[in-house]
Formats: sequence, C-alpha cells, structure tokens
Amino acid sequence: MPQRSRLPLSLALEPAGAEPLYRQLYGALKQAILDGQLPPGTPLPSTRVLAAEHRLSRNTVLAAFEQLEAEGYIQSFPRAATCVACLPAPEEAPRPASRTPRSPSRRGLELLGRADRLAQQGRPPLRAFAVGQPSLEDFPRELWARLLARQARRLDHAGPFSPLGYGPLREAIAEYLATGRGLRCSAEQVVVTAGSQHALTLAARVLLDVGQQAWVEEPGYVGAHRAFAGAEVEMVPVPVDGEGLAVQAGRRLAPQARLAYVTPSHQFPLGMTLSLGRRLELLRWASEADAWVLEDDYDSEFRYAGRPLASLASLDREGRVIYVGTFSKVMLPGLRLGYVVVPPDLVEAFAAALVSSVGYAPRLEQMALAEFITQGHFFRHLRRMRQLYARRQECLLELAEKHLRGLLELVPRESGMHLVGWLPPGLDDRTARRRALAEGVSLEALSDFALAPLSRKALLLGYAAAGEAQLREGVLRLAQVLRELL
Repeated sequence: MPQRSRLPLSLALEPAGAEPLYRQLYGALKQAILDGQLPPGTPLPSTRVLAAEHRLSRNTVLAAFEQLEAEGYIQSFPRAATCVACLPAPEEAPRPASRTPRSPSRRGLELLGRADRLAQQGRPPLRAFAVGQPSLEDFPRELWARLLARQARRLDHAGPFSPLGYGPLREAIAEYLATGRGLRCSAEQVVVTAGSQHALTLAARVLLDVGQQAWVEEPGYVGAHRAFAGAEVEMVPVPVDGEGLAVQAGRRLAPQARLAYVTPSHQFPLGMTLSLGRRLELLRWASEADAWVLEDDYDSEFRYAGRPLASLASLDREGRVIYVGTFSKVMLPGLRLGYVVVPPDLVEAFAAALVSSVGYAPRLEQMALAEFITQGHFFRHLRRMRQLYARRQECLLELAEKHLRGLLELVPRESGMHLVGWLPPGLDDRTARRRALAEGVSLEALSDFALAPLSRKALLLGYAAAGEAQLREGVLRLAQVLRELL
C-alpha cells in the first residue's frame, strides 16, 4: 500500500478568511491537480494526517475530500490510499491562427425586438407530474410580500438604474456564485435578465451570426432550441450518454461550430452530470475551435447527495464559458428573473443587446430579491427545498415500484426536480402523454425534447410541485393509462 505522508506542496489557508476552510482546501487541491502539481495516482495523506498538519478539524478535511471525489478529482478505495484520479490527457490538435472570441457577432448589436419564431405551447394547470415546477405552497409568500412592499416604498429613491441590473442584486449574485458554485466573478460581469429564456436569447444573438453552427444536447432543452432558431443558427444535435455530452461526437459532426450549449450539472432532460473528463475535453475543444460554451445551470441547487458540484465556468481559464442561471426554478415560476455571467470584454455588447431587446427584468422584484438573498432567506429556502424534494423523489420511487412495475422504469437521480421513466418497447411517449393529460396527469414526453426520432421512448415525471397525496393519485392514474395502452 502506498504510504500517505505529507503533501508535495504547501497550502496557504486563511482561518480568518471569508471563505470556509473546507472550500479553501478543496480549491487549493483542485488547482494543484489541474496544474499538474499533483499528478494522477499521487497518494494523498489521510484525513487525520492532513488535519493535524494544517491544524484543521477532520470534518473540514472530510468535506473537502468528499467534494473533490464527487467532482472526479480524486478516488478512494477500501483499505488503500486516496489518490489523485486520472484525468484525460490533452489531445494534439491544430490551433487557430490568432483570433480569439473577444468581440460579439455582427448581429450582436442589432435590434433584438422581434418575437421568437417558435411560440410557447400553453401548459395545463399545475398537476402531478408537472416538470420544472417548484413547490408553490412552500415558498415564503408572506415574507416575500413584505419585502416587495418595503422596496416599493423605496422605489422612487433607489437612484439610477443600470440596464445591466440592480447593483446590489448583481453583487449578491456574484457572492452567491463564488460560495455556492465555485465561480469567481465581479458584479460588473453579472447581467440580470427577465428569466433564463431571455438570457439564452441574448447570448445566442450576441455570440452567433446567422447560419453559424451550435452544438445542442440531444435530447435537450427546447428553450435553447427556441433561442437558436430565433437567431437563425444551425443547430447540431450531439448525443449524450452516461457522462453527458459526447464531445468526440460533436467534434466529428461539427468541429468548427461556434458554440456548444450544455447543462453540465444536471443534463436536461435525462439527468446525468457532465463528467470531469468531458468538461476538460469540452473546454479544450472550445479553445481549439475558437468557440464559446453556453452553460445553463438551471437547477444545480437541488443536489441531494453531498454539496452542489462546482460549475463548468469555474474551470474556464480563457473566458469562453457564458454562464446562465435562473431564480424561477428555485423560487416562483412567475418571478421572471435570471442572469448571465459574461467575460468583462463582452459586458458592453450584452448591455447594448439589452437596451434593444423586448424589455428589462422588473426593477421592484430585483430590489426585493437582493434583500431576500443578503438577509439569508434565499439560502434557508434552498435548504428546506432540498430536504423536501429529496423526500418527494423517494416517495415517487416507492410508489412507482409498487404500482408501475413493468409499465415504467424510473431512474433515481441525486439531483433535480424530475425523473425519467422509460417505457416498454413499442409504447409511444407522445401518445401516453396525451392520454395521461386527459386523465388529469401533467407530464412530458421525452420525444418532445429531441430533434430526431429516439430509439427508446420515455416520460418525464416532475415531483417537486406535488405532495405525497398528489403523487399517489398521479401514479395510480398513470398506471391505469399505461395498462390500457399496453
């Protein structure tokens, strides 16, 4: 067994720093692994030894190790040393001559007021198993109403308002991303939008010219399809597997695409996490192809095993990742507030696009949300919802095991707000969706998120918005529908 002794590098940790010690240790070890200071296979000291060497609590070291292992940087084995994982070696590939993506496309500054060509389909009333819907009854509505009322009294005295968003909210978002998503950015890089769809539309039109190619996950998020279609961009569907986006397939299909759209923390709609190897591979492709990566981090807050994983943007060293987040999934669907984090040299381009777009994020809600975050209400709400959604997923799995066996194969996930249920061969998911809706059960067909026919069909079952009684009734009705179809 390899001997675990001292680390072959020094760790500059600040006990009095603003960042928790476990995050400092995690960040230092992660950077040392990425820089090659800790090569693959390097045995790490035991958590007890490392804690004693740096005068840390063992729980601090355990938390850092757990995060590193969850993200694929280290591997632990029974009765053996914890070692640095083998990351994929860089591939030799020709690099572009000299240009880097430092300016918006020609269309980036054009008038962006025309409506999307693809209209939103109307959704049925909220019922089990609505996808992407949070629990409305568990949101602190009275507190939110008080914050709105207080900020409404300040509205006329709030000072000048930047088209990029309310200053205190941009600062609160930047601080949250640093502590919660491992993404260090300044408030000046944060652009507040009227929801994530607004952010995706802006990004597509600022970054891409008509006819340019963009990778999209297959199956993937139709909101991204809508944004790219509205910008008249050629979408290249790239398959996903157990590790997320198949980057090598993307290289074969469209090696010179100008952008890749990904949902790395929780692939929508299938639910896997983009592996560390694929993340590094994707960033290498973006560098070689002189391209952008658009990271949609739509529900990363809801991870039920360990802490949320670091964002893809936290690995970006060249300013190629554009990061999109939303508050509608974690708070209220009607709260049309999202944000996009852009490299400093693109801020002006996004500001110009915002000025010529179809409206801004609502000012009053921005002010109330800034207070909601800075007073700690946002983080307390997230903790409650993680616990609640974890219980609801477990409840849905138990009900499915009892009533849907042989009819629908549900795949458990460590994160997210819905599960994928695979149908038996020969059963059409769109037909099942229509029949279920007629019985008062709201769900989605996997085929509706794919640009090409799928070899196997599935249904998407949201569980976040439904209580145990609603989940039970929904499962019983769905079971009856599927039996009739079979």
